[in-house]
Amino acid sequence: MDRTGLGRLDDVQRDPYPLYGRARAAEGLLHVPELDAWLVARDNDVREVLRRPEDFSSVGALRPDVMPSPAAFAVLATGFGGRPVVVGTDGEEHQRLRAPLVRGLSPARVAAVLPYAAERAAALVEEFTEDGRVELMAAYARRLPGEVVGRIVGLDPADVPAVVHGGHRAEELLFRPLTENEQIAAAQDMVAGQHVLDRYARERHADPREDLCSEIVASVAASPDRPTGELTLDERHEVVSHLQNLVIAGHLTTTALIGTTVLHLLRHPAQWDLLCAEPEQIPAAVEEAARYDTALQGFRRVTTRPLNLSNTELPAGASLFVAFGAAGRDGARHPRPDEFDITRPPGRHLAFGHGPHACPGAQLAREQLRLTLSELTRRLPGLRLAKDRPVVMRPTMIHRSPQELHLTW
Repeated sequence: MDRTGLGRLDDVQRDPYPLYGRARAAEGLLHVPELDAWLVARDNDVREVLRRPEDFSSVGALRPDVMPSPAAFAVLATGFGGRPVVVGTDGEEHQRLRAPLVRGLSPARVAAVLPYAAERAAALVEEFTEDGRVELMAAYARRLPGEVVGRIVGLDPADVPAVVHGGHRAEELLFRPLTENEQIAAAQDMVAGQHVLDRYARERHADPREDLCSEIVASVAASPDRPTGELTLDERHEVVSHLQNLVIAGHLTTTALIGTTVLHLLRHPAQWDLLCAEPEQIPAAVEEAARYDTALQGFRRVTTRPLNLSNTELPAGASLFVAFGAAGRDGARHPRPDEFDITRPPGRHLAFGHGPHACPGAQLAREQLRLTLSELTRRLPGLRLAKDRPVVMRPTMIHRSPQELHLTW
C-alpha cells in the first residue's frame, strides 16, 4: 500500500465507527478499499462468519498492512518464528495449537496468578499516586499485562521487558509505515526478544516446570517418533512462534483495553463517579468498555469457496475484515449502542471473539482490568483527563487504544 493509501487507512483506523455505521446500513456487505476487504459489520453476520471456519478461513488473519523491506527480512532471518500460530490456522492444526493455550490459561491457572497481578497492580499505582498526574499508558497499562503474562509463561521478571518490547516492535514493523532504517531497528528488537524465548524453549525442554512455556514445548515435542535429545531447529522455531504470539496477544490486547476503558470512563465523569461510589459495578464496567470500544477491532478471514453472505455474492479467496468493534455498536443486538453506560443490562458482545477462535485469555484480560479499576477508583477517585493533553487514538485495528493517556487528580 502506498503512503496515500496508508494515510487514508490511518484516518479509518483512528475512528472506524462512522465507517461501521455505513457498513451496517448498507444493503449487503460494504467493500472498503482502505482495508482491501469486505467489511462484516453486523452482529449476526460477524457471528455467522466466526461459526463457519470451514467457509471463512483464518489463514492470513493477521495480514500485514505494510510489507517489511528486504533489509528488514534479512534481519528477521537471524531470529526464530515464522511458523503458523493459533490465530492464523484452521481445523485440526488450530485445535492442536490451541490446546496448550486453553490448558495454560485455564480458570485454575488464572486464579493462581491473580495474587501476583493484584500485587503488581497496587505497586504500579503506588509509584505515581503522589505525583498529581500520570501518563497511564507508559506508567501502568504497558507494564502490568506484560508482567502478568510473563509470569504465566514462566519468564524471569528481568527478561519480560525485552520480550514485551519485541512484541511492540513486531506490531510497528507489520502495521506502521517506517523508514528502512526504522524497519531494521524494529526487526533487531523483534529478534532479540525471539532469542530470549528460544532460550526458554530449550531450558524448559531439558527441565520442564509448571508453566505455560513448558506446556507449549511439550505439545510441540509430543510426537512418539521424534528423536530424543534437544529440540530440533524446526521445533524451536515453532515454540518461539507460539510464545511470541501468546505474549503479544497477552499483553498488547490487555494494554489497549486498559487504556480505552479508563479513557471512556473519564470522558463520562458521572459514570466514573458512580463506579467510585459503587465498586460492585466494576465487572459491568469491564463488559461495557469491551463492547463499546474493543481493543481488538477485528480479524481478517478469507472465503474458501464461492458463497453468499448478507445478500452479497463472494468468490473463493475473497478477503473479509470481520469487525468485532462494529458488532459491539449494532443496535439490533445492543439498545442505544453508541451510548457508554455501565448500568446497562448485560448482553453478549463479541469483544473477545466467538466460536472456535474465541480468545482463550479473555478471563485473564477481564481480571486485570477489574484489578486496575479497583485500584484506581479506590486510590484516585478524583482522576480526570488532563485538559492540556488531547487524546489521540493509535491508528490500528489490532490493538486500538490511546497513544498516550495523560491524567490528573
